[in-house]
Amino acid sequence: MAEISEVRRELALDCFLLAGKVMMESGAETYRVEDTMIRMAVSQNMMDSHCFVTPAGIMFSPSNDLPTRFVRIHGRRTDLERVARVNAVSRRLVGGQLTLQQAYEEMTEIEKNHYLFPLWLQVLAASVASACFLLLLGGGWADIPFAFLIGGTGFYIVEMVLLKTRVKFFAEFVGAVAIGTLAVLAVYSGFGTDPNTIIIGSVMPLVPGLLITNAVRDLMAGHFVSGLSMGAEAFLTAFAIGAGIAIVLSF
Repeated sequence: MAEISEVRRELALDCFLLAGKVMMESGAETYRVEDTMIRMAVSQNMMDSHCFVTPAGIMFSPSNDLPTRFVRIHGRRTDLERVARVNAVSRRLVGGQLTLQQAYEEMTEIEKNHYLFPLWLQVLAASVASACFLLLLGGGWADIPFAFLIGGTGFYIVEMVLLKTRVKFFAEFVGAVAIGTLAVLAVYSGFGTDPNTIIIGSVMPLVPGLLITNAVRDLMAGHFVSGLSMGAEAFLTAFAIGAGIAIVLSF
């Protein structure tokens, strides 16, 4: 029985850590990850479990007398469909609708798949959002086509540079430079009317809104390490965007 208990405990730890890893890599809040893992542990009679989550790693201990397990978080991007699927599996496990083995298999399947929309659809959404933000910020109807095209182009450039370099801040900087350059050229060529609203509307899809939201929510929940680190990441992203635009306008 002791051996079976040991095997089951290791399976449970693998399942909990995998769930937390997928959630953190997909843009979930720190407190949500901890809450999900603790609820899953309680469902498996691990009443004294402890969990500590940061944007860089997850530590989990089933009790005070057992070793702590650690898993590293290598990268993060927004994929809220994966977060929703992990939450759905955890609720079914807690509700007794899934066995531990079934939950682990479903978590493994979620980890293997990504549920992002195709790149062309993301670019289209960025284009539409840019045009809408231009109107929201008081831009003229004549500048809508430029915000639509420049916003989508900037978003596409960011995704391509990120794919090649894996450096988010550099990708945001290059995308901001491209947006600023295209907006200024559109106005100087006599087609566009207001470079400011075109630029602001076009960079809005690049603004780290989810990072800022998660940072504030983690700080309010008392997770100061995660909140400050996410806030710093959001600040650096915003700085990269602002620096790219500033370089173009300075010339």
